[in-house]
Order: sequence, then C-alpha cells, then structure tokens
Amino acid sequence: MDWFLKMNHFEYNIPGKWILAGEHAVLRGCEALVFPLSSKYLNFNFQTSNHEFTLKLIGENSSDLEMIIWSVFEKALNEIETKRSDLKGELTITSHIAFGAGMGASATLAVGISEFFKKLNLLKTDSFQFAKKIEDLFHGESSGVDVAVALYQKPLLYKRDSEIQFLDSVNLPKLYLSHCGVRGVTKDCVTKVKKLFETDPQLAKELDQKMSESVQMFKKILSSTDIISWIKAMKLSQSCFESWGLVPVEAQKHIDELKRSGALACKMTGSGGGGYVLSLWGELPPQNLENILIKV
Repeated sequence: MDWFLKMNHFEYNIPGKWILAGEHAVLRGCEALVFPLSSKYLNFNFQTSNHEFTLKLIGENSSDLEMIIWSVFEKALNEIETKRSDLKGELTITSHIAFGAGMGASATLAVGISEFFKKLNLLKTDSFQFAKKIEDLFHGESSGVDVAVALYQKPLLYKRDSEIQFLDSVNLPKLYLSHCGVRGVTKDCVTKVKKLFETDPQLAKELDQKMSESVQMFKKILSSTDIISWIKAMKLSQSCFESWGLVPVEAQKHIDELKRSGALACKMTGSGGGGYVLSLWGELPPQNLENILIKV
C-alpha cells in the first residue's frame, strides 16, 4: 500500500466528557446533558513509514490502555475488513485521561480509533456508528452519549436515536470535578440499574422519571446562574444515584468533605459507582483543594 506513505503525518486530540444529568435513563430514551472536557483527553500521533505497523502508548494511565488496546484495535480492523499487516508506520497514543473515572475514556478511545481509520480513508461507514460499536466492547450496550460528545466536541442535549442538539448559549456556574478515590465500572453499574427493572420495576421507572425531571430543570437554567435552582436540580439528580445504590462509601465521604469545605451541592457524574464527582460552588473553592478540583 504505497498510498500509506503519502499520508505522511497527522495528529489530533479526542476529549473526555462530563455529564450534567441524564445518566442511565438515557439508555431508555431519556435526554442527557453532556459536555466535552478538553483538559482530559487522548492524543493520537501517526507517522507513516514503510515499516511494520507499531502502536506506542505513553502518558498517565497508559497502563490502562495496555490491557485493552490490541483487542479493541483488532475489533476495529475486523469491522473494516483490514489486516494489521496492511498498515505501515507508528501510531502513538498519549493518555491524559483515566479509565473507570466517569470521563468517557472508553468513548474517547473508540472515537480516536474511528478517526484514525477515517484519516487513512479506510472507514467507509458513519463515524458515530462505528465508534459506538467499538465502545459497546466496554459497556455491552452504549447509549452513544459519550461517543457523540467525543466526536463532535461540543456541549450536547442527547437523546438516543434522535437528532443531536448542540447547546449554544450556556452560562455555567462554578462547577468542578474531583475524583472520589475509587474506580467505577460502567458495565457493572449499568447492569445494576437494569436489574432494578426486574426486582422493583415501579421504583426503577420512578428513578428514570426523576432523572429526566432533573434534565428538564437543568435545561431551563443553562443560561442562568440561579444558584438555588442549580442546587435543587443537582440534589434531584444525585438522589437517583443514591436510590440506585451507585454512591459507594468512599464517594459519600468525598462528597461530605467537599460540602464541609463549602460546596453547595454534589452529584456523581457518569455511571457512578466511583470515579468523579461534580460539585457546585458559590465562591471559589479553598486553596487546599486546588490540586484535586478540575474546573469544567
């Protein structure tokens, strides 16, 4: 494939994400509000050559990638009916995002691989659908919300199997992300919520409705810094995670500490079960928290 040598070099970043509201219920057709997180990302750098294809992983959390990268990459190659031996050059993936933290790392990887094959003119199908297939390897069933925000890199109102709505006029208050100290496993969290529909379907439906109500509340205040309304919406959303049993002890201790330090409200973000917590502040957080808080 001499045309590979003509590709020369390309580089791009794929951001992570944070979800304001709509988690889990989005799988059953409810809306979700999701935002790109440019400070947490994967960098893809490809240099063509006439040598055998190699894949290099560097950066923080690269060990997470080492465990999964080739199985994911081979799945993608199989989907596009291409052999690894057909590729030439070196792809370096630099990780600046943690897996199992609620930042959409698996979708970031899926979209990054999709874009890689697209740039090589090997992807003949829709980028979104292709990346979603890859992400399904991690979650079993993906709503596509993480893939959408990683692909388009804009704030979105997402509803499964519906046209994506981009959010143009957004005026967020002081919102920060911080890791609770324990890793969440998306597939396990999704399974736990789904099981509730078997053991207590009425409660399961009520929680989906509550989460949907929180999304509607947030939609009304996205261009406002009405702190009271923001607190109410965050508390409603967090109550769903609590009822789902997706707030581990470590996360609750972290939330309690944030509130003692001045946070007005906190909620899990992503699938829950660990990972990152979203916190709302009326004033700038104290300096002793600067190293653990990420401004969104």
